[in-house]
Amino acid sequence: MTILRNSLALLLGVLIGACGLLGEAPDETKGWSAQKLYNEAKDNLNNRSYETAIKYYEKLESRYPYGRFAQQAQLEIAYAYYKDNEPAQAVTAAERFIKLHPNHPNVDYAYYLKGLANFNGDLGWLGYISGQDLSERDPKAAREAFDAFKDLAARYPDSKYAPDAVARMNYLVNALASHEVHVARYYLKRGAYVAAANRAQFAIKTYPQAPANEEGLVILVKAYDAMKMTDLRNDAERVLMKNFPDSKYLKGDPRRASTPWWQIWNW
Repeated sequence: MTILRNSLALLLGVLIGACGLLGEAPDETKGWSAQKLYNEAKDNLNNRSYETAIKYYEKLESRYPYGRFAQQAQLEIAYAYYKDNEPAQAVTAAERFIKLHPNHPNVDYAYYLKGLANFNGDLGWLGYISGQDLSERDPKAAREAFDAFKDLAARYPDSKYAPDAVARMNYLVNALASHEVHVARYYLKRGAYVAAANRAQFAIKTYPQAPANEEGLVILVKAYDAMKMTDLRNDAERVLMKNFPDSKYLKGDPRRASTPWWQIWNW
């Protein structure tokens, strides 16, 4: 046993000594200029080697914190994180760039990236695979995406990214309204009529132009009817008929013409 212990101790000592001799791997970027670091980072970014690109951008900013290369690195690292499916880091990097360089000629792109990262980031791989509707997910990221695109469109209306930002805002408005209507429908099915009416009202007031409000008004009619609030039910029905005269919800069942449409419609 003594011989075995001595042998193990000797082997451990050799291994520790070897590690000491080897030391850390040499830094291949040692002595690189800001130009070279940027070019290498850009090449890796273009070749979709996002982790390597991020590493080079970080080294560039650390070694050469001032100047145009560092500024560009701060912006492109946000894009690298976005392309590497790291939305939280992309948003953080974009926000940092906006804070540090509010007057930079490309700051509009930072707002756009921030919006894109939030727009796509809350879906995640599970949602991507299942094709989950954005209206069924937590709307936090959708709201933050909308705010970023709104900032871009308001601050830089002539930006080349503004038209796409506005188009995405229009989509998000209906998605956010759909989320509220989705929740209202959930409450209605479970007999929580007050909660259903409140969520439907919120969707209608907050997103007045959203197509999802057609169903929101139907939920209001059904919820008020269930609570025997006849005047409010009739008001909601009039608004529905005025704004959505061809609504599928109003058709009902011709074989039961004497029964109100809201008591016929099956969810």
